[in-house]
Order: sequence, then structure tokens, then C-alpha cells
Amino acid sequence: MAHAQHKIELRAEERTILGSGVKALRKSGYVPVVLYGKGQKSIPLQVPVKDFNKVLKEAGESTLVYVGVGSHSYPTIIHDVSLDPVNDSILHADFYKVSLTEKIKTEVPVVFIGESPAVKDLSGILIKNVNELEVEALPQNLPHEINIDISSLKNFGDQILVKDIKLGPDVKLVTDEELILATVQEPKSQEELEAELAEPSKGVEDVEVIEKKKEEVPAEGEEEAEVKAE
Repeated sequence: MAHAQHKIELRAEERTILGSGVKALRKSGYVPVVLYGKGQKSIPLQVPVKDFNKVLKEAGESTLVYVGVGSHSYPTIIHDVSLDPVNDSILHADFYKVSLTEKIKTEVPVVFIGESPAVKDLSGILIKNVNELEVEALPQNLPHEINIDISSLKNFGDQILVKDIKLGPDVKLVTDEELILATVQEPKSQEELEAELAEPSKGVEDVEVIEKKKEEVPAEGEEEAEVKAE
């Protein structure tokens, strides 16, 4: 099931501060962004960080965002967000202008909902194999997220495949339809867990022996060079 969103809008201002000057711009509470797209000249913009964070939370990178600049409104998708590796603050973002008449492909987050009887009643182990799925749709029809109900997983070995997901006529999944999205495994017994823990693992000494053997093997052409030297 696809979960759509209401129309999301964001006001932005044209940006004159470029290059190293954007550091001061960030300190003043703005996110430097660039709007571009097919047939669209790149426009440097700035957006209040509070507004940007709100829109990013709502739209993610798969939902249409109308960016307002002056009297113009551009239909866009948040294409890329660069974060500071130290404090995760937003350094920069790209808005990609899209055509409302051309379908695009993008990754949409997956959200598992409901409760599996095999997990609740049989103590099974829920295995989730995906975090997002690739879809194709017109930009205005792109879902914000895809909800997958796991209440159908009633027994060990039950599975939910891509082909089991129905998104409606406006959204097409472009992922292998036989891909397993979720399944439930039988819990392991105490004996099985103890057996796994008892399995010998490669220790430091084993690694050192292997490395030593590698060092003793002459490199290609090394033996020939030694013979010629003699």
C-alpha cells in the first residue's frame, strides 16, 4: 500500500553568496541549495534551515516539493542532501525540477506495519530484507512511503513478495517481483545456539600464519630475477 502526501510547498530566496561564503550563510540559519533540472538553468537558492528540515521530514527524497521563488513555483524532488559528518547538520541540498507529464523512477522508503501472528504467538523471528523499493510514476503520484502489512505472516516460512504489494494504477514497482520483502523464521533452539557459539573462529594466530605464508611465496618474476643475479 502506498502512502501519499498532501501538496508540500517551500519558499526560497535567490542566493548571491557563493563559494566559501556559504559557511557564514549557514551560521545565519540558512541552508544553501541549488535548483536545477532538464531544460532548467541552475539557480542558487537559500532556505531557512527550520523550513527545510520540516519539508525534508515530510517529503524525504521521493515526494514532490513545490519550491516557490518570487512569483514562480517549481515542481521538484529533493535530489541530494549533504550532511556534516560531525554533527549531522545540513551543509547543502539539491532540488531537481521535474516535469509533471513525465514519469520518473526513484527509491521509496518501506514501512512495515501490523503484527505477525508467527512472531507474536510462535516466537518466530521476523526477517526484513528491504528498506526501500524502486518505483516509477508521475512526480505528483509518487508515494512518500510504502506500507507493508506483516499480519499475513502467520506461520514459519510465510513470505511477503514484491508481487504481493499493490500500489494502485498510478504507481509501478520496478523491482524483481519475486524478491522476498519479509519472512518469519523458526526460533533457534538452545542446542543450535550453543553449537554456533562452539564453532571455531579464525584467531589472531591463524591470521599471522596465513600472512607469513603469503610473505614466503615469491612474487611473479622474483625467482627468475634471483637466478639471473647468481
